[in-house]
Amino acid sequence: DVQLVESGGGSAQAGGSLRLSCVASGYTHNRYCMAWFRQAPSRELDGIAAIDGSGRATYVPAIEGRFIASQDNARNILWLHMSHLKPEDTGVYTCAAAPVSSGCQSYNYWGHGTQVTVS
Repeated sequence: DVQLVESGGGSAQAGGSLRLSCVASGYTHNRYCMAWFRQAPSRELDGIAAIDGSGRATYVPAIEGRFIASQDNARNILWLHMSHLKPEDTGVYTCAAAPVSSGCQSYNYWGHGTQVTVS
């Protein structure tokens, strides 16, 4: 099974930057789509960035131009580079994996999440 472990969360000031990582094991990069989800306080879990099996990244408008999702296929690491942070970026960030065979729809594998707080 795929296992995912996030790290890199913490506190930052508005306008600052953080980089999250998600280390994957039991995983072959071109067989899975990867995504970052965010759950802000008192809000539902939202998908904010995704990388498909070919490595193409897509973003929700709220973070486009400020966050960059990338992956190091050799080390099976997914990154989320966050810049120009805003207080509304506060939340728990979780990475997830979906088989390409599911059309990148079935995110069956989840990390435990890492807290990001922007003030």
